[in-house]
Amino acid sequence: MQQSIELLKKLIATPRISRDETAAADIFEQEMRQRGLEPQRLHNNLWEVAPGYDANRPTLLLNAHIDTVRPVSAWTRNPHEPTLTPDGQLFGLGSNDDGASLVTLLATYCALRNTQQSYNLIFLASAEEEVSGKNGIESVLPLLPPISVALVGEPTGMQPAIAEKGLMVLDCTAHGKAGHAARNEGDNAIYHALEDIAWLQSYRFPNESPLLGPVKMTVTIINAGTQHNVVPDQCTFTVDVRSNECYSNQDIYDFVCQHVKSDVKARSFRLNSSSIAANHPLLERAMALGKTPFGSPTLSDQALMHFPSMKMGPGQSSRSHTADEFILVSEIEDALITYRNLLDGLSV
Repeated sequence: MQQSIELLKKLIATPRISRDETAAADIFEQEMRQRGLEPQRLHNNLWEVAPGYDANRPTLLLNAHIDTVRPVSAWTRNPHEPTLTPDGQLFGLGSNDDGASLVTLLATYCALRNTQQSYNLIFLASAEEEVSGKNGIESVLPLLPPISVALVGEPTGMQPAIAEKGLMVLDCTAHGKAGHAARNEGDNAIYHALEDIAWLQSYRFPNESPLLGPVKMTVTIINAGTQHNVVPDQCTFTVDVRSNECYSNQDIYDFVCQHVKSDVKARSFRLNSSSIAANHPLLERAMALGKTPFGSPTLSDQALMHFPSMKMGPGQSSRSHTADEFILVSEIEDALITYRNLLDGLSV
């Protein structure tokens, strides 16, 4: 546990904003080598396939991310100064999201890599998770052996998140015809946009998930007009779409295009909802340990995994991306014990 805490302190002290994680990745690579591992590296992603890989066995991936978001302005402490209080709170940017999961999964991997298990084991510390970057896990997965299941470390209170909402951003453009606002001429693009926005606000997709609830569509940005006396001929608006496991992002996009008059462009279809089967051995082992499955509204690298995955790690999601972020030493200790009990002897 002390080794994990010391590594986490080093990471907190090293700025590692998404797409600028090189210094932290260097530190983490050095740590892996000091522990006897032989990591491979692409960009700022680091991974190792445990010795004794056998293509006839299933493969379990342990994954957590190195990067953080930028610190918000409300911090009352130095976000890059790790501070451990007498009552066991370790403050610092990325302590909760996702440093605690990263260091405890590394420790778990080191404990299991040379043991006899029924599965192959891979550890991956990924980059650019907070921005779903192209040089993150998406660039590494094609280089790995086939993955049967992944355990993704994220702050979940060490409860298994067995489904996760996906994300799609839509950029929409309503068209009209310019005219003078003082005369009865032109075709106001704002009014066309409002019709589409009203539909987006009121429509409910029929298939709702028992874990993730309904698909959620939220208009978050709107822009139109050049000056007060000109009827605008164009109005743009942006829609944040959070998908459940009942629909792919492509399905939702196609349906929206059929029901709005505006032109619709999706920035990406990459970040689909993810889930794991209720009878998967990894989940069954977690439940045997007294854990309670739930559906997560937040996005992680699971969205880029095209194989079963379960999200589970120390800390609380409510602390992520907040001022004065912290992790409890007791949460780190619990994660080290729970991960080992979860994975040692597991039949994937």
